[in-house]
Amino acid sequence: MQIGPYVLANALMVAPMAGVTDRPFRQLCRRLGAGHAVSEMVTSRPDLFRSLKTARRANHEGEPGPIAVQIAGTDAQMMADAAAYNVDRGAQIIDINMGCPAKKVCNKWAGSALMQDEALALSIVEAVVAVCAPRGVPVTLKMRTGWCQAHRNAVRIARDAEGAGVQMLAIHGRTREQGYKGAAEYETVTAVKAAVRIPVVANGDITTPQQARAVLHATGADAVMIGRAAQGRPWIFREIAHFLETGELLAPPLVAEVRRLLLEHLQDHYALYGEHIGVLSARKHIGWYVRQLPGGEPFRDAMNRLTDTESQLAAVAAYFDNLGATMDRLPQIAPDTGDAAMMSSVETA
Repeated sequence: MQIGPYVLANALMVAPMAGVTDRPFRQLCRRLGAGHAVSEMVTSRPDLFRSLKTARRANHEGEPGPIAVQIAGTDAQMMADAAAYNVDRGAQIIDINMGCPAKKVCNKWAGSALMQDEALALSIVEAVVAVCAPRGVPVTLKMRTGWCQAHRNAVRIARDAEGAGVQMLAIHGRTREQGYKGAAEYETVTAVKAAVRIPVVANGDITTPQQARAVLHATGADAVMIGRAAQGRPWIFREIAHFLETGELLAPPLVAEVRRLLLEHLQDHYALYGEHIGVLSARKHIGWYVRQLPGGEPFRDAMNRLTDTESQLAAVAAYFDNLGATMDRLPQIAPDTGDAAMMSSVETA
């Protein structure tokens, strides 16, 4: 799998998710088998470039390359300026967000709303490529199958984007109208792959190693992108990698390993966000880890009342110590990506 000059470790990618795929989460997923991770989407508005929120989203300190930053917006020149700004600060790949279905994004005609205006979408792609190409920075594009069932135009946009110089396409198998309802379809991904020569990545409802293999075989896609299924389960990448290579399923991780991974994740998280914001924003990650484990729901309720990092770390350690006293490994459970309450703070781009 290659994006411009960058050869990736494998064909497994972490989907950009606002409020989730910050630097600590990306680094954790990379350690556990992901070959590529794209940042949370950052705004193209110049008045927000230096805001604390944007600075955190664009923080890549100590992160293995290539550094990929996703930008979102509706104005071609602003998007080009945002691309240049992020390249100057270390971005090695620029990804254009044309897939986020969140209302607060689409109401401003950004994200997947751009798929309604193909001329504007193309002008943005051309402007971003014009800035990035002379610097040797590849541009990628993430989108949906279309705005609605009657307006699935991913193939047409994909051809235009390839012609404008985009070097990779990621397709989420739903329309913007669907949000995350219903099931992802991969026929459109297959059609896009047949229509272009650049790498195509399949995204949407890939929650198990078996599904990853089936989607790759069905679509001919060059890679798969995992989003919600990695929340609280970042080892899914090594599970998929092992299955694709050997045809065998890995045993669930040891409770002791998950305890260590989560505590290390929390320490990195606090270091980025500080005490107050760190405790609050870590709650969703902890909740994702324990949501299907014995005693997970009452633990999450109690943990959500804690307000300092020391108490939060101690509670997590004690929970997994107690769990480890009754089992060596996590139980074999199917991933759950339908927790609406926990998705409320997440925008999968």
